[in-house]
This record gives sequence, structure tokens and C-alpha cells, in this order.
Amino acid sequence: MGGPMPTAPAPALVWNVALPVPLPRLFDYRPAAGEAGPGDIGCRVRVPFGTRELVGVIAGIAPPDDATPELRTGERLDSAPLLQGELLESLRWLARYAHAPLGEVVATALPASLRQGEPLADTHAWGWRLTEAGRTAWPRLRGKPRRLADLLADAERDEDALATLLEDWRGAARALAGRALVERFALAPATPRAPEAATGPVLNAEQQQAVDALRAAGTGFAPFLLDGVTGSGKTEVYLHAIADCLARGRQALVLVPEIGLTPQTLRRFRERLGVPVHALHSGLGDGERARTWAACLRGEARVIVGTRSAVFLPLPAAGLIVIDEEHDGSFKQLDGIRYHARDFALVRAKALDVPIVLGSATPSLETLRNASSGRYAHLQLRARAGVARSPRVRVCDVRKRPLEAGLSPELFEAVAATLRSGGQALVFKNRRGYAPVLLCHDCGWSAQCTRCDAPMTVHAGGRRLQCHHCGARRPAPDACPDCGGLALQAQGAGTERIEEALAARFPDVPVLRIDRGTTQRRDALEQLLREFGTAPGILVGTQMLAKGHDLPNLALVAVVGVDEGLFSADFRAPEKLAQLLIQVAGRAGRAERPGEVLLQTHHPQHPLLETLLNGGYHAFAQAELGQREAAGFPPFAHLALMRAEAKQLDAAHAFLHAAKVALRDTGIALELHGPLPAPMPRRAGYQRAQLLLSATERRPLHAALDAALPAIHALPEARRVRWSLDVDPIDLY
Repeated sequence: MGGPMPTAPAPALVWNVALPVPLPRLFDYRPAAGEAGPGDIGCRVRVPFGTRELVGVIAGIAPPDDATPELRTGERLDSAPLLQGELLESLRWLARYAHAPLGEVVATALPASLRQGEPLADTHAWGWRLTEAGRTAWPRLRGKPRRLADLLADAERDEDALATLLEDWRGAARALAGRALVERFALAPATPRAPEAATGPVLNAEQQQAVDALRAAGTGFAPFLLDGVTGSGKTEVYLHAIADCLARGRQALVLVPEIGLTPQTLRRFRERLGVPVHALHSGLGDGERARTWAACLRGEARVIVGTRSAVFLPLPAAGLIVIDEEHDGSFKQLDGIRYHARDFALVRAKALDVPIVLGSATPSLETLRNASSGRYAHLQLRARAGVARSPRVRVCDVRKRPLEAGLSPELFEAVAATLRSGGQALVFKNRRGYAPVLLCHDCGWSAQCTRCDAPMTVHAGGRRLQCHHCGARRPAPDACPDCGGLALQAQGAGTERIEEALAARFPDVPVLRIDRGTTQRRDALEQLLREFGTAPGILVGTQMLAKGHDLPNLALVAVVGVDEGLFSADFRAPEKLAQLLIQVAGRAGRAERPGEVLLQTHHPQHPLLETLLNGGYHAFAQAELGQREAAGFPPFAHLALMRAEAKQLDAAHAFLHAAKVALRDTGIALELHGPLPAPMPRRAGYQRAQLLLSATERRPLHAALDAALPAIHALPEARRVRWSLDVDPIDLY
């Protein structure tokens, strides 16, 4: 008798690789060396893809498909996984929730250098010291280079200590290093000397109650809404919670909405916490972002302050997540992978089993509903901290009133009175540029963008036209292109025109404009405000100045252009306007000096303004929630927006019609609205249309998308358009 039949060896496992391509699938490759195993998952791999090479992440291992042709091989780049555990699983969740390819989600989470296949960054702490030439030249130095040299004359200093001791020290360091007077060197792990922690102000009763509640929550998942009026000291509560987190040996992540807020937040945190504080935002170079990411992965970064993308940082020793100004729209990514950093932070906090604090003076309606339903603990700070008092609010009715650059005589007089008393004034207009449109007074021609359905904004005192949607620029014409007339007039007013008018009216005080045009350089906003100081002067700004900035001598906030947000078709417009008004009004009267807010409007009896003035933000929020519920809008419904754009509108409509049929064929009950023209039907030369999906529950919405998207991706119409899907859109643009 023969022995048992020999069994065929099991086929070698292959890698399932997530690649940064817009295809909702993984790609199989064989290892170029060795065998695939579970330890490969989360490592990067360089693979051939068509005629090019791509860097992806190994998302799984499996036997090869019998029907798969001969597989190509890939090269593993990491000795240990970069993405593993909670972070990798959270990214898988985000790919499922956003219905996006895992490879594109992973690419969004990694810094540029890692996406390109470079090694994990070195995370040495760095220090600076004087060279021998520097010690010789030191007595002859002047200005900031001299102050930096003074700090380095008696001791080497690490970079975190320098950031605490001297503002904007890097420019001076670069200048001195270029002359070989200072040098940068890597510090041994034990060498860095963090600045000593400073003592903060005594907490008031409400602040202490909030700190006690956070402390009592312990280390498990617990979401909190810290709902405090502007100036109530929410940052002090954050600092105490972070200090408790550090005392337990854990990491704290703080998300802020704007790059402009990170320098002052970093400085305050470094002074108070006495530990190095890392930053992550788009204003940093690729190398700095890669070092922060690596320091987080290695557990070396204990406190991280960053904007939206910092939500993807690895946190192996997580202890606390804080979302400051949680209502802010900049936490939503509007292209690529359309995620909301606040919502993804909640998912990560639950997976990490750590507390999360959402702070705002004007919480989003979604967050307020979650707090009122008991899903979040609701902590309230109803009074301003210290000696600060709430500002007095006055409505200025400008109907039938003469306006200069959009400013009323009452506004000019209020600014003059503020300056006479030694205070500062902020004139707020949420429209940059000189004027919104250039118009011919003879024939009615207006300067329109040739690529968008929008007028071009007038810049540079009327000399340049720029489209704020596609970026197109051209010189302003000397004469009307239609009738040849010379009666071209800039209509309306933006921040440039208001700055010009105020500078002409008040020539003896500084007039400083803060908008995207004046703050493009790194740390420009902080530097401009520092130069502005506390002497009498006037700030002119957009919403960049509405968030977080502490201006102790600001006595007057004048809001121009309230009316633009009162009659928008966007169902979120009242919420955004109310938040903006409350936030910008909160800049006034934050120290001993009392504050005043002047709202200039043609509609003083508008219900939104009357509700805000008489009942405050929460009265408005309750009324708005009632209207949202009656209309079936979020947070009482769940939306997804499918957008399509093409050179020809027919192609966009054909794709959306076919997608609508695929969604209906799932048999899942959804409300489908469209295809409809986008609010801006043409942008950057493309015709745009959209399909809105709505459901009262989240589950059927995602079930329908899961069922229909494979067929939608396979549609022949899909190859003739650019299309995207936005789950939980915040703008129906």
C-alpha cells in the first residue's frame, strides 16, 4: 500500500497595498525579498503602478487570488510599521465613513516626506550656541541679533527655551548663522532644558468646577462641551486639564482652527506647562512637519498644538484631546478627503479611550444638540474671567445715511471717541480687497471672471482685478470694454478701501489691515499685532481677527456689512453669521477697559439681530434648532452631497442622473434632490452640478452609498466628469 498523497504547499501570502489613487480597492503585490507576514501591515512599500512607482501602505496580507495574473513585486521601506493599532483602524473607519479609497486617506494622514518614501525623520532636540567668531562680534551686534547673542553668551539654549525667551528668534538665528556667528547642534536626549512652568491666574468658581469635572472623568472616553462666553478663560481650563494629563505621563493634542492662533497658543502653553510644545500646521516646512509626526510616533512629543491635519498624528500615549473653537468651519476639509477634524477627533478619542474637550463661545448646533441630549457633558462658563466685562452692544441704523467707503458718520465718531480715550478700535468687514465689483456707471458693464460665474474683486486701490474663486488676475481697464466710457467705479467696500478711508480720516494713528493679503508670510499675523502694540490705533480686518486673539486695549468693535449674511440661501448662514458676530464682538473689553460693539445695518429689526441682542447666542441657537427640525435639516437629518463638474454641463447632469438611478436601485429609502446647478454654476472654467442625499438616520444613508458606489464608479458617464462625494457637507456650494 502506498503512503498518503502529498499535499500541495500553501501559496505564499501577498501584500494588499493601499495606494494613493482614486480607486476604491487594494492592490496585490509580492514581497521582493522574504515572505509576507502580519508584521508587514502598516509598513510603507514602494511598488510599480503602470509606468510609474508609487509609495503605499500595506493594509493586509492574504493568499493570492487564483485568477490573479503574475503579480509584480514591491519593496518594503520600513523595518517597523508606521501605522498600527488605533491610528490604522481609525483611518480604516474614516475611509468607510467618507466612502473614500483607503490609499488616499492614508496619504492624507502622512506628512509629505513619508508619502514620498523618505525615512522617518530624525527627532533630535536642537540647540544653538555662539561660535568663537560670535563671541568676538557679540559686543558689536544690535537689535534682535544682539538679544539672541545675549541669551547664548552665558549658555547653550535649546530651541523651545529660545521660543519662550525671545519672540521671532529664528530670523535672527538664521542671520547670525549666515555670518558663522552662531551654530545649531543636536542635543543629547537628556540635555534639553525645558522652561520652568509659570503660575497662572486663580480660577474662578465656574472654571474650577470645569477643571474638577474633567479631573473626575479620569482616563476613559468622556466627551465634554466647554461652553464659555468670549473672555471667560477657556484656555485656563485647557491648561489645567493638560497639566493633569502630563502628570500622568500621557500626551495631549490641541486642535486650533487657524494658523494665526498657533504662535500665541504655543507661547502661552510653553510658558505655563514647562515642557516642549510641538506645532503642526501648513505654515511649517515639510521637514518640521515630518519631525513633529515622528516625535509623536516615538512618544517624545508630549503636547502638540496644530490645525486640522494634526488630527492624524500618532498618539501612542494619548491622554487628552482638546478642540478649541470647535464650531469653526476651517476644521472641515473641503477638497480631497472631505473629513471634519472635530468629528474624526471624537472617533479617535473613543478608540483611544481618552477624554475630549470641545470648547467654544458659540458651539455648533450639532454639538449643542449632543450636549442637550446627554451625549456630551455640558460645562458652562457664563462670566468673563478676571476684571473683564461684557461689551455694550449698539445697533447703528444706516438707512438713508451718507456712507463713506461703507462707513457711517456714527461709526467714524465712535472710532474718534475711542482714540481720544486712548483705546483701540477694530473695524470688521468680512470681505477683503478694495471693492467687490468694478462697474461702468454709463452702461452698467461689470468686470466678471471669464472662468467663473462671479464678479472679479477690485484690489490695489482699483488698479487690479482678482477672482477670489479661481485666482485669475488681470489689470483693471482704463475704459469700459463695452461702451468705451470712462465712468468706471469701484462699487462697495472691502478691507483695502476701508483702510484707505480710515487712514485719511485719522492720519495721526496707525491703521493696520489684517486679511489674507497682509498675512501670507510665516507668523505674519503675530508680528503685525505685536508691532501694533497697545497704543491708540485702528485695526481693519476680516474673520481672521474674530478668533482667539487677546487685544487688551481694544475698546471698540465696529461690524460693517452685517446685512450680507442675513438673506443667504444657505441654511447654515444664520448660524455662521451669529457665530461670527458673537466671536468678533468678544474681542472688545477683554481687560480693564470697558468695551463697546457697534453693529452697522440696514435691517435693525431683523429677527436674527433682535434675538442675538436680547437673548444672546443660546437663545438664537434654540430658535434655529426648532427651525432646522421643522425643515428636516442637520442635526435632525444626515446629508451627503455628490458634486460633478465638466467642461459641458450635459456631461455633469448625465453622470448625476445615472448616479441617482444607481442609488434608487438599492431600494433604500432616501430623499434625492437634483441634479441641480451648484450655487456657483461655473468655476475655473468647469460647469458644476450636484445631487443632494438626505436621510433621517445615518445608517440608511451609508447603506445606500455602500450599495450604489461600486456601480457609480463603473458608470461610463463617470469617465467624462470630475466627481466627488462629501458626507456631512457644511457648505452646499
